[in-house]
This record gives sequence, C-alpha cells and structure tokens, in this order.
Amino acid sequence: MTLTPTDLLWPAPDSIAELSAIEAVPLHERGLPATTYDTLIRAARLWPDRPALTVLPDAARFLRPATATFAQLRDQVHRTANLLRTLGVTRRAAVGLLSPNTAELPAALLAAQAAGIAAPVNPGLASEHVEQLLRRGGARVLIAAGPQLDAQMWATARQVAAALRLDALLALAPTLADGPAPALDPIEGVRVGYLTELAASHPADRLVDIEPPAADDLAAYFHTGGTTGTPKLAAHTHANEVVDAWTVAASIPLDEESVMFAALPLFHVNALIVTLLGPLLRGRGVVWAGPLGYRDPELYPVFWKLVEHYRIATMSGVPTVYSVLAQVPVDADISSMRFAAVGASPLPPAVRESFEEHTGIPLCEGYGLTEATCASALGLPGRTRPGSVGRRLPYQQVKTVRIDPDTGEWQDLPPGATGVLAVSGPVLFAGYVAEHTADGPRLETAGKIRDGWLDTGDLARIDADGFIHLAGRAKDLIIRGGHNIDPAAIEDALLAHPEVTAAAAVGRPDPHAGEVPAAYVALAPGAQADPAELLIWATERVPERAAAPREVIVIDAIPLTAVGKPYKLGLRLDATRRAVHAELAAQGADCDPERILCRPHDGGVRVTVPALADEAVRRRVTAALDRYALHWQYAPSKSPEREAL
Repeated sequence: MTLTPTDLLWPAPDSIAELSAIEAVPLHERGLPATTYDTLIRAARLWPDRPALTVLPDAARFLRPATATFAQLRDQVHRTANLLRTLGVTRRAAVGLLSPNTAELPAALLAAQAAGIAAPVNPGLASEHVEQLLRRGGARVLIAAGPQLDAQMWATARQVAAALRLDALLALAPTLADGPAPALDPIEGVRVGYLTELAASHPADRLVDIEPPAADDLAAYFHTGGTTGTPKLAAHTHANEVVDAWTVAASIPLDEESVMFAALPLFHVNALIVTLLGPLLRGRGVVWAGPLGYRDPELYPVFWKLVEHYRIATMSGVPTVYSVLAQVPVDADISSMRFAAVGASPLPPAVRESFEEHTGIPLCEGYGLTEATCASALGLPGRTRPGSVGRRLPYQQVKTVRIDPDTGEWQDLPPGATGVLAVSGPVLFAGYVAEHTADGPRLETAGKIRDGWLDTGDLARIDADGFIHLAGRAKDLIIRGGHNIDPAAIEDALLAHPEVTAAAAVGRPDPHAGEVPAAYVALAPGAQADPAELLIWATERVPERAAAPREVIVIDAIPLTAVGKPYKLGLRLDATRRAVHAELAAQGADCDPERILCRPHDGGVRVTVPALADEAVRRRVTAALDRYALHWQYAPSKSPEREAL
C-alpha cells in the first residue's frame, strides 16, 4: 500500500508511544508545512468553515464568545499583514506585541510572522524593559492593548512608542467590546490607530507585495528570564515553530474534533506552540479564556461548566492552576476531558494526587524551554511515570552531560546518571538577538549550543526507558507559578537602596506557586533600614509584580565563592528551612528551626524534619509538606520513616 502525504503527516495512533516507529520516516518526508503562514493557509483550505478560535470576553460571559473559522482567521491575517507591509515592515523587521489575550491578538501575531518577525512582550514588564527589548529587536511597529482593553498597558505602549520614535502604534480592542472605541490621542511622528479599523481596507484573499516567508526565515523573538536585568531575546525560525508544534500535536492522542482550552498569554511560547500552531496543524478548535487568563478569579467557579458546554478535551496550564481546580467542586459533566497538560515549573506530588482524585482527569507533565522553541518532552495518558516529565518528543534527542567547571568540556553520562540535560534536533533556536543592525538581527548563542546540542541549564537523569527526571536547575532563575523571574532584577532594585551594600535573591518553596522570591541583603555599617522597609522598597521597584520578594532577610554578609561571585546554595537552603519552619508552626508543630536539616540533593534540596510524637500534628504536617515540590523526610524515630519525593 502506498502512503499518502496525509498518512505520512500523522503517525498511526497505535505508534504514538513508539518513537522508533515514528522516526523510521525521515522528518523531511512527513510533508509538514514549511512555515507558520503555510500552516494557516493549509488549515483554511482543509477546514474553512470549522471554528478555529472561540474567544471569551471574560469568564462571566463564557457563554457569549467571539468565534472565527479557519477561513476567517486567514482573512484577518492577510488584512493585518498587508497593513504592516504598508507601514514599512519587512522580512527582517520585528513587530512588537504588548497585550493580554484578546480576539484580535492571534491573527496579529500570525500576521507579524507572515510579514516580518513577531516580538511578543510580557505586559507585566517595566516600561524600560519593554523599551529595551523592542529596541534590541529593531521593532518599528508596536501592536498593543488599547485603552478599552487595558488603560495602563496603553499608557506604557504610548510611552515606549514615543521613546523609540516608532513608525506606528496600533491598538487592540477588547473581545466583543461594549460601546464605541474612544479616540486615540496622537503621538508626534507616530501613526496611531486601531488595528482592525486600519486593516479593514486591505485585501483579505492574499498577501500583497509580500514574499511569503521561508522555513529558515526568523518567525519570532521570545524573551527569556536571562541572567541580567533585561531578559534575553531568543530567535525562532518558522521551521522551529512548525516542527515543535507538530511533534506536540502528533503525540497527543486526540482526533480533529477534539477541542482544547487555552488561557496562557500569547507572549508565552506554550500558548503559541501548543494552543495556536498545534491546533492549526490538526484542525482542532480552541477555546481561549479572557484577557486575565488563569488569573481571572471568576474563571474557576464556572470552569467545569465551561468544560461541559464546549466539550473541552484537554488544556494546558501550570501547577498553580491545578492546585486551585482541585478545590473547585465538579458541578458539571466533564467526561469530555481526556487529560490535562502541566509544565513550566515542578509539579508537587500532592497537587497531582489531589487533582486526579478530585476530577478523574490524568495530569501529564511536560518539559521544554524557549531555546528549544517550546516542548522537548511530554508524558502521555496511560504512559506517565511518577516523578518524570515524560519522554522526549519525536525527532529530538536528549542526554545528560557533566560540564567541567574549569575547561567547559562536556562528558556524556550513562543512563541513570544525573547531569546537565542537553537537547538536540530541529527545534534548537537560531540564537539570542545581540543587537539589531541595518542588515537585520545579529545573533549569538552565548555558548548555549555545542556540536548541535543545547545546554538547557537544568539538571536531570534519564532512566533506562527514556523518561526524564528533573533534579533541580543549574541556573538561578526563580520559577514562580511557571513564570521565569530573573533574580538580578530583584537584586538591582534592592541595591538601589542607599543603605544596601549587597543583595542576593533565591527561590523560597511555596505550595501554590512552586517557589516565590526571597531576598537576602547586607547593609552598610550603622544602617537602620529594617526588612519591612526594604520589602516595600523592592516591591515598588522590581520590573514586574511577580518579581516582588515575599520576604527580605538582613544578614551580615552575602556569601561569596572563591572568585567573588555570590554563593546562593546556602541561601537557598536557608530559604527552604524558613518556609518549612513556617509551615510546621502553622500546623501546630513546636519545632526549633535549627532542627530542620536542609542539605543539597541531586541539584535540589533534601529536607529532614524532626520526628513528631503527636500523631494528629504529624498528619497535618505530612499533608501540608506534600503540597510542596520538595524532597523531604522525617528524622528516624519509632515511627516508620516517611519520604515524600
């Protein structure tokens, strides 16, 4: 029997778990669309009248969405791309996007990739960081939330547009906006207007005077946590994004009729790859939450009714989301939900257990990073392994290595050995944007790629069956609820205080967010600043709300390495001890904090808690600590030792 291109594009359902069977067909023979634009055109041709996007104005109005078919989405993209071309956007020019999710945003992002390079920016960043990112990306046009959608965001966009002397600032409206749009105040030298109004007069059936992108053209810049005050810009090609989206879509056991739920912001690669491009490839409809996404408190009381109404089959979220949903009564028929995907930060075992017991929906963990486009590993329903983030996705390779701290040389490690996780394959990013020049971006990999392998900066072990078990991070990023926080941003804010001489920020374990920032500071001799004052100071000056430290601890001196760099391991151990002691006290356990032992373990921290004689207190403590993504155990006693992993 001769296989058709469609047969080659999608592996048989019974072979999804067999990577060798999938990879027996070379990737170039699979017939994937070359670019995100080709992906859109293909979807509109195959499923013109099928709903592609169902966008909720907000959780309270989840029964009254805005809907666009695949053909309508294509038309929106054509109009917007043609508008961008008239504004001077070219293939190597970036288009900034600064907005929460709204019905116009997916088409705007895809249009930016069709005409040039999309550069989505976290609206929670301080205006100076937004400005720096857009300047480095060479953006001349900014698409941003208009005053009806988010007045503060629009004010930031206007400030940035004036500072960069942009060519155009285009406003996005709320989904199903109420009433007429307010007039937009002009900015000298900048064309200002509503995106949809300005695009309406442009052709919808084709690109005009735009050469469609090629597979190796740059499609997007996504910013990462980085290691300095301003995030890094990681450049993705069209092939990067299409291949990664296809590997996810091909791996999950859902048919074309299945509906996905999306609530992560589109400045996050997961939202683009998993819930926009993947469904475009497969013809699946997606229900998008309102602008607040998972941060909308009104979403959770109606969530299960939403699942029932739209027959949601799967969703993607961070551990915090599932921790909350595990407490929401199931008041609807949720039998359509096959599984839920979780990633971006460690999943505490107690969250998995409580969610699955409460709902009957399996949680499947995944792993990825922006420098490998998005996803590199995924657990599948019925094929998960406790404590792992799944197995590698098709056509990607993984291994662990030991990196010599002095020479930088890599040594491959055998299966089961813990080391730095390395990834290779067609999803590796093109590089970081160092600067924008007259010829386009200058890219560099900053030593992240060696002989075709990406140093992820994460510690892991890979078992004999290929399941990846993360064991901590070699980098110092703080991951709060799946959001990367650069500790330098917190440290810089504290160092601006006239009495602070040194600062170091680390992650403190948290049962809801995975970890939250905690900051340690040393003061000048005779200084009078107290922790409460410093906490307010830092909160007012960090570049985003998520980076506000939970606490500030004053110590005599920040520990340093032999070469004078801050040594944060001891501080992480102390922050962990403080979090555990506070939890024990909350559960009624009277315990000297010095008796809580915290030691390095597999790149993370192992905690030993004093044995507790009172069985009721012991049960409360056990339940409480199980909510944390911690390796912990009771000290040996007459009671059996218990270890939570």
